[in-house]
Amino acid sequence: MPFGDLTYGAANVGNLFRALTDDEAFAVLDAAWEAGVRSFDTAPHYGLGLSERRLGAFLRTKPRDSFVVSTKVGRLLRPDPEGDGGLDLDNDFHVPTDLRREWDLSGDGIRRSVAESLDRLGLDRVDVLYLHDPERHSLREGLDSAIPALAGLRDEGAVTAVGVGAMTTEALTASAETGAIDLLMVAGRFTLAEQPAASDVFPACERNGVGVVAASVFNSGLLAQENPSRDGRYEYGSVPSDVLERVTAIAAVCAEFGVSLPQVALHFVHRHPLVRAVVVGASRPQQIRQNAERILAPVPDGLWARLEEDGLVFPHGP
Repeated sequence: MPFGDLTYGAANVGNLFRALTDDEAFAVLDAAWEAGVRSFDTAPHYGLGLSERRLGAFLRTKPRDSFVVSTKVGRLLRPDPEGDGGLDLDNDFHVPTDLRREWDLSGDGIRRSVAESLDRLGLDRVDVLYLHDPERHSLREGLDSAIPALAGLRDEGAVTAVGVGAMTTEALTASAETGAIDLLMVAGRFTLAEQPAASDVFPACERNGVGVVAASVFNSGLLAQENPSRDGRYEYGSVPSDVLERVTAIAAVCAEFGVSLPQVALHFVHRHPLVRAVVVGASRPQQIRQNAERILAPVPDGLWARLEEDGLVFPHGP
């Protein structure tokens, strides 16, 4: 599967955390393209379909064989007759609640989800399909029903690769052990701040030939700061004291070696041999440009040894 160094995670163009105009969203996507990004990830969940619509409008201006696009299944979007005209802030999206999400992990539901995503994207196909957050609904149904349905779509040639995106090591490990998927999108469980996926999930990937796409590599914002603080965002909430203490110690080591914390956070996940791509979001053009520059800038080899010696990261990589 042809991934580049960076995949743009398009939740922000679905108005995650703050509203963007269509022009602002297009400027972010254009900045990603100009920075060399050719892999894009979206989902119906992101802005109740707004991310897919905006991303599709942008990608339709590019040759279809010049990019890789992934979306997700598991949640269908349906009209919400009880919508109060407010915003979807319970899910952190600044979009009207005229639609609601309905879980459907059945084979028929998976196929409907794909068809509806293609309609919103305005594309004839997507390259990768992920089952989205099955642990939030029914992991068992995801394993028994949704994953076989995804594998069927791949085997029919409808998509090139299939996988599961999740935030718990239990869901990620169980999904890899099915032997039916190609990729795991590991969200927040393998970052510079914490690496629980390294002990259970990654061995399961190695046994089953599953590649890793690392997402939420800044832990929702904490690692994106030059100087981590308690005011930072961690996993869409406040920063636990033990996490802040560890990340502060890591930032001090980074400063000693003359590199920034966000730069090291990107390189840390990217250098693992299982990682096929690193997903980053951005709500402003400069953010995506910075991340593209950071992943190309060198990091001293001695820094990794120092972090491992100090017990601040799980050892890995060359």
